[in-house]
Amino acid sequence: MSYISFQFYLFLLILLLVYYIIPLKFRWQVLLAGSVSYYLISQGKLWWIFALTIFITWLSGILIESIGKMKNIALTVSILLVVLAWFFFRGGNGISVLGISFYSVQIISYLTDIYRGNVKAQKNLAKYALYVSFFPQIVQGPIPRYEQLNEQLFTGHKFDEREFVRSFQLIIWGFFLKLMIADKADIVVDTIFANPIKYTGGYVWTGGILYSIQIYADFLACVTLSQGIAGMFGIKLTDNFARPHFSASIKEFWRRWHISFSSWLRDYVYIPLGGSRRGKIRKYINLIITFVVSGIWHGAGLNFLAWGLLHSLYQIVGDVTKDKKEKIYTTLNIPAASKIKLVIQRIGTFFWVMVAWILFRANVLYDGLLMIKNMFTVCNPWIFFDEELFSLGLDWKEWQMLAVSVAVLIIVSFMQERGTKVSDKILKMPVIIRGGIYIFAIIFIMIFGTYGYGYNSQAFIYGGF
Repeated sequence: MSYISFQFYLFLLILLLVYYIIPLKFRWQVLLAGSVSYYLISQGKLWWIFALTIFITWLSGILIESIGKMKNIALTVSILLVVLAWFFFRGGNGISVLGISFYSVQIISYLTDIYRGNVKAQKNLAKYALYVSFFPQIVQGPIPRYEQLNEQLFTGHKFDEREFVRSFQLIIWGFFLKLMIADKADIVVDTIFANPIKYTGGYVWTGGILYSIQIYADFLACVTLSQGIAGMFGIKLTDNFARPHFSASIKEFWRRWHISFSSWLRDYVYIPLGGSRRGKIRKYINLIITFVVSGIWHGAGLNFLAWGLLHSLYQIVGDVTKDKKEKIYTTLNIPAASKIKLVIQRIGTFFWVMVAWILFRANVLYDGLLMIKNMFTVCNPWIFFDEELFSLGLDWKEWQMLAVSVAVLIIVSFMQERGTKVSDKILKMPVIIRGGIYIFAIIFIMIFGTYGYGYNSQAFIYGGF
């Protein structure tokens, strides 16, 4: 049951009505019933795997907290069981359990935090089940920590009109990102990446840039929808993206990109390995291991592993050449705090991230390497001036609509970067004007989004991991 389907919002409406009708102390049980129902509807016959995982890890959490010197063994065994289940049921053998990549790392952080004494084990099985299965984020994130959701989930929330409207805004914005940008870009991206031998040179640049935009818009859309849906119940999910394409370095990119997973890698892989505390060589080895884990988490293909290794290489090279790059800027008389330097750094970061995304998106590693090679060895600039691009699945009007939508995203992102929230500005407007904006936005997306052009909306990229 997709987050952008009519059935889902009918399900959400019923759940909201029940949630706000019954007494406060029982409202967490409505969320549990809704989460269980959502998972049963979406997953089908394999629901029992998820249920068994919840039960075993619930017992594991209590065991880790209650025993003394042996708790490290209990933690290790518990994590191994979660990882083995993730490895077997993630789809590589034809059996795919919905959301397993997300709830697996969520459970690992919960068990580890109990071991470290950061949180207390949840003794109530039903409440623990709600934490793991909370339906707005179970399939696509963000990946919450127990201390972030604990009180929010189990304490009933009163209806707050302002927060409800703000959440409704997030849902509209999520639909815009998904239907106006991600799905439109996907049509062109699919065409180019499906035939890396035919589409070379400028086509690869087009595919690489569009995929960088698509994956960001898609990821941001599903997280925004998750935040909006959860917000309607009075529950706040953390931000997962902080305008990553404004990053001035790869290191900064990973502080802004998929924040909940990036911080998970830092806290549960990189720092336990020793982080940067044991010298530069060990630091670089730890970076490589951390990004290998990231690559494996995203997929079983060699291209995902190469993507992770490439990002670790980016950070290592960036660290080694940091002083030399500063000397080059000084030689060119470019001040350290100048806008010119920032623009150069942002363009460079976007380029290297895009190159890595090509490997990530390619069907196999060889195709990705071939496409990167053809970016620089084939010169066909005429495709940008004739009608070649219109053969990739979008006509002129659709290209225009995609360009306008991307421009809107960039403008909103610039405003957010400067501390201005468009949603807050809209909330301050009179009700009539605000309502008109919402109605216009909904109609506009329905007409000009992928639904309006007759395409089927694609599944979220995020949900595939």
